Amino acid sequence: MKVAIFLGSISDKSIMKNAIEVLNIFRITYKCYIISAHRLPDILSDTIIKIENEKTEVIIAGAGLSAHLPGIISSKTIIPVIGVPIFNPSSINNFLGGIDALSSITQMPNGVPIAAVGINNSYNAALLSVHMLSIKYIDLKKSLKKFRYYNRKKLKNKIEQNL
Repeated sequence: MKVAIFLGSISDKSIMKNAIEVLNIFRITYKCYIISAHRLPDILSDTIIKIENEKTEVIIAGAGLSAHLPGIISSKTIIPVIGVPIFNPSSINNFLGGIDALSSITQMPNGVPIAAVGINNSYNAALLSVHMLSIKYIDLKKSLKKFRYYNRKKLKNKIEQNL
């Protein structure tokens, strides 16, 4: 099983690191690519062909501002794409708090589907990819069930300690 993680910019790296942490928890192999959909469209197309040949099963794509990266990727492959709208407060061009990226990712035209998570929520993007892959991989499904059980147990213990 393999996941490809695409970032639209080097500045997105700090946001997307949570996805890598989740994939590492579940021992899912992944590769990361930093490719601008607008500035390097030919390299993006070539990379999509490459990851298809490598049997990549899910793509996580994070992008800010106009956030075209997930949509362009989805238009070129049938591999499921999970879009992460990114808000980078240090960007001088980002006045909308990531709402622009969220709107861009969620308002794709018919025929170009993208699953979307919340702004900067690469953690949930990776966890959604784990859910998708667990349909096919029984051992991963077992690990995911244990993960969810222990997370609920930790939360229940916190609540009980504060009562």
